[in-house]
Amino acid sequence: MSPASLKALPALFPACLLLLGSGITFFRQKVWATGMQLVGASAVVMVVLTHICEALHLFPAMHWGLADSAGHYVDLVGAVLGFGLFPTGYLFHALRERQ
Repeated sequence: MSPASLKALPALFPACLLLLGSGITFFRQKVWATGMQLVGASAVVMVVLTHICEALHLFPAMHWGLADSAGHYVDLVGAVLGFGLFPTGYLFHALRERQ
């Protein structure tokens, strides 16, 4: 395994815990805020899996690590969605629970 995969692999566990917690919250309370959290957590897992695939050289047609490649945009879109939707959904869910 390469050093890059050793960096991405430990991030898989917290990302999956985030996804599991968001899924449980969504299935208990099906509101749009928990849906945003679930989509955001899924995107965070997608980012981690993208980095693992890049480190293990899976799917070479994606041209991982190169600018303007499909792998680069999968990673970028996942990061923007994940780190935008999850905190926003969490904030709205917390504000809704407070009322």
